[in-house]
Amino acid sequence: MRVIGTAGHVDHGKSTLVAALTGIHPDRLKEEQEREMTIDLGFAWMTLPSGESVGIVDVPGHRDFIENMLAGVGGIDAALFVVAVDEGIMPQTREHLAILDLLQIPAGVIALTKADLAPDAEWLDWVRADVQHAVHGTVLENAPIVPVSARTGEGLAQLVSALEACLAQQPPRPDLKRPRLPIDRVFTISGFGTIVTGTLLDGSFRVGDEVEILPGGLRGRIRGLQTHKTKEQTAVPGSRTAINISGVNVDEVRRGQVVAHPGTYQPTQMLDVHFRLLPDLSLPLRHSSEVKLFLGSAEVIARVRLLGNEVLNPGEEGWLQLVLREPVVAVRGDRYILRRPSPAETLGGGEVLDPHPPKLYRRFDTAVLQRLQALREGNPEEIILEALQRAGIAPLKEALSHTRMSSERLTPALQYLLEKESVVLLEEGVPSPESDLLATTREKWQMECDRLQKEMQAFHSRFSLRRGIPREELKSRLKMPARVFNACLRRWVQEGRLREEGASLALPAFKVQFTPQQQMLIDRLLNRFASAPFTPPSVREAQTEVGEEIYQALVESGRLIQVSSEVVFRKQDYDTMLDWVKRHFQHSPTLTVIEFRDALNTTRKYALGFLEHLDTIGVTVREGDYRKLR
Repeated sequence: MRVIGTAGHVDHGKSTLVAALTGIHPDRLKEEQEREMTIDLGFAWMTLPSGESVGIVDVPGHRDFIENMLAGVGGIDAALFVVAVDEGIMPQTREHLAILDLLQIPAGVIALTKADLAPDAEWLDWVRADVQHAVHGTVLENAPIVPVSARTGEGLAQLVSALEACLAQQPPRPDLKRPRLPIDRVFTISGFGTIVTGTLLDGSFRVGDEVEILPGGLRGRIRGLQTHKTKEQTAVPGSRTAINISGVNVDEVRRGQVVAHPGTYQPTQMLDVHFRLLPDLSLPLRHSSEVKLFLGSAEVIARVRLLGNEVLNPGEEGWLQLVLREPVVAVRGDRYILRRPSPAETLGGGEVLDPHPPKLYRRFDTAVLQRLQALREGNPEEIILEALQRAGIAPLKEALSHTRMSSERLTPALQYLLEKESVVLLEEGVPSPESDLLATTREKWQMECDRLQKEMQAFHSRFSLRRGIPREELKSRLKMPARVFNACLRRWVQEGRLREEGASLALPAFKVQFTPQQQMLIDRLLNRFASAPFTPPSVREAQTEVGEEIYQALVESGRLIQVSSEVVFRKQDYDTMLDWVKRHFQHSPTLTVIEFRDALNTTRKYALGFLEHLDTIGVTVREGDYRKLR
């Protein structure tokens, strides 16, 4: 599914030509029809001889409505650039051409309209030469030029053929599984509710999908889809799409917002961009200038932070950090336009390099400038690393979807990076750009390992008598989601960075060490246990003797085994009692508390505490006053 956008000076016949091609007059507003001038975006469609259905966005040509034009021209596959034969190149012709070039519209056809008004062939040749000179060095430099008359029908068939050939050379819009529809029109129909339209990018929508409208976070569900007034169950990338959304009021939605699947995009109020200032401007662009940003169908006020320069002169290029007054949805590789608010003029435009910069940069930081250069010129490997570095630790398909590269380009680059160990895979499986496996960069992984080391050293220093930190406590300290923590933990253990101690974790070289004074207290307590192995000191007495911290260290190390809230035994005494129980069951099917108490010459408190412990750990099972081996 393809979309063509018109461009050209006011009154050069764009809307009339669209009506002649499609049978649909795109001027839908009463004021447009009365003034015979396009004010806002108009929409039509046609079927090419090949059978392909093509949408057409008709944009205003008058300079007062150039900003409405920008809302519709960003998502097109090709431009239908219109120049009237009777007037030739005019001011808005040049401005529209500059905008098409800044947005890098991939292809186009030039229509010399009102060809029936040319006084002779020489005049037509002169206009053609003037147009060729104007488009030299732009995206339309090699575009075919077709004289046409909407009034007589002259050249319409040739124009359709040229458009078809132009579109046939363009690759289909990629399906990155992350659909977004920049809204360029919002309205309501009685009985249906809220309807939004736009050109669908980067993925497909289906009837029934839950959607989110950004910025704002409104949630709704797709009730219906239409393309060229035909109902569809699925809308595909590149199509002009109307979405009927339930659960959202029409007055809550506006042009410039984006419809997406929940959680797939995050609005931003700062952008790192490459910028080209148009050469024929009267004034340079200075640091901290206020501008209007046009991105997709959005229009917001922004403040310019010039990076590496104090000023950009007409015709120069550079790096900008744009600080936005309101949030927008942007993706790496999106094209944008900047305009001066007053006096109104198009300044230039370029490409979004990072839609989520980490911070405001120091303006002359060499490392920042080098990073931006790498982002703009980077090969697939560099782009993958940048995407993963920005994502942190994330599923491959989520991180790599931001690169907007095809799977065919991503797959070999990802494999190369994995072989070089520049990318670290944290879960087992077959890695691919579409896989859900967690991954990160070697640099980010080392940062996480350093953070782990710091947290573990701090814990061991503070709790030197504990054999390790509980898993949940470490997860909380590292502020990691459960899935990420579990994946990291497995790798840390595999790499020998952590040692598992039951339910706790420790650094490999760590071991509990007691001071001479602490060891003296421990020896005195264990002597008390040795003197009465089956009627030893209680838990409270043991804690009072050596302190709670040392007592806990003895329990964690296994030298003491606590069987209840009150009863604790030395490890060797515990083993003796357990061996007796097992030997008893070799010649008797049952065991009572009294039998156990008398055999070990202990008291009911200790006997009952130990046997209930065996019930808990599954060695025995109680049936009335008896216990049996489980």
